[in-house]
Amino acid sequence: MQPDRSPSDVRWKARGPWGASSVLAKEFRTWLREEWGRTLEDIFHEHMQELILMKFIYTSQYDNCLTYRRIYLPPSSPDDLIKPGLFKGTYGSHGLEIVMLSFHGKKAKGTKITGDPNIPAGQQTVEIDLAHPLQLPDIENLRDFSELSRIVLEVQEQVRREEQEREHRQEEEDHSQQAASHLAAKPLGAEDAEGEETAAGAEGATQDKAPASQPFVLPMGVISRNEDYPRTCRICFYGTGLIAGHGFTSPERTPGVFVLFDDDRFGFIWLDLKSFSLYSRIKVSFQNAEAPSREAFDEMLKNIQSLAT
Repeated sequence: MQPDRSPSDVRWKARGPWGASSVLAKEFRTWLREEWGRTLEDIFHEHMQELILMKFIYTSQYDNCLTYRRIYLPPSSPDDLIKPGLFKGTYGSHGLEIVMLSFHGKKAKGTKITGDPNIPAGQQTVEIDLAHPLQLPDIENLRDFSELSRIVLEVQEQVRREEQEREHRQEEEDHSQQAASHLAAKPLGAEDAEGEETAAGAEGATQDKAPASQPFVLPMGVISRNEDYPRTCRICFYGTGLIAGHGFTSPERTPGVFVLFDDDRFGFIWLDLKSFSLYSRIKVSFQNAEAPSREAFDEMLKNIQSLAT
């Protein structure tokens, strides 16, 4: 791509004379065939044409401006819902992208290893709240998007209230500590209470991992890249997904549903987008890729996210 050619010029030449013999048009058609295995004539939807063209422009512009950083595979624990690792996920017209699934107590995070013009690599594409499992309706009611939306939004409101209550309790604790700053020792029994709460949480997590299968189907109106997704799932959780405009403008976290199918596949229903992403485990062995410690892995996540912003 010539440096004096603006994206708007590229868009006009690519969208206007699709059959033109210009070098740029040939480059785009070659890229489309090699990356997507499709021809321009196969893509009828104009919005999808625009998204694919924007990805071509984006990758062409930054092809020679790359930064490399070491990536650790996430550490695993026996309490994890499934084994963490790398997954390939479907992102509509953006195609397949690589996501790293990692567990952090009562949260699970999906971090983009490869990005797109909307959400760059390094950002947390999905965050799963393992403390809030979802009970899906029966298979017939599950086809009704409004019913699923109602369930998810109720949990979202519950999460919001719990966060407010935690903030209020924290403020009260901070006030009490300041008033009794001369007391260095912790009140008797506080540690036991915390231990009981942790044990209860761990017990709940263990129950959540029970492999009881239930029927699953996407609600009507939810878009999937293909219909080849599992028709049974183990468990679902409330979660949030990161969406943004082109160039990572106006990013926001929106509610969604994390669906665990089996040890190697999970899905995410993007409520606001009415879209579904399916993630499949990448079964490739990497040598010396494990993080030396949990702290080193967390620091790596912070670093790659700061690069993306």
